[in-house]
Amino acid sequence: MGRVFLLDLDGRSYGCRFCNTPLALADHVLSRNFNCSRGRAYLFSNVVNITLGPQVERIMISGLHTVEDIFCCCCGQILGWKYVLAHEKNETYKEGKFVLERWRIVDNEEELNLDAQVDSQDGSSDTENA
Repeated sequence: MGRVFLLDLDGRSYGCRFCNTPLALADHVLSRNFNCSRGRAYLFSNVVNITLGPQVERIMISGLHTVEDIFCCCCGQILGWKYVLAHEKNETYKEGKFVLERWRIVDNEEELNLDAQVDSQDGSSDTENA
């Protein structure tokens, strides 16, 4: 296999929980009201740094859909799925959209804030100064 080229994202973004590869901009979230088998999921208009699995037909809560599973291009973890075809007329708005399972992604802005908090606390331990 060839070399993997990653796209960097400017702005608040979501990344792979397993390797932190950037996946999607927060501005591309269409809905935060999706569910998957393990909890919450987000619907995105665009996702990068992924590979797609084969097309399969899957029965979901909203009906029958043709989907492709989404995998991180770096670590290979499954992240969600892409809607290829909705078999119900009122579900066609999902076609071409991406679902990322919330427990499989991290909000990179939250991660940066946590890192900043840890860095600001380093070296100021009461036990070190005693």
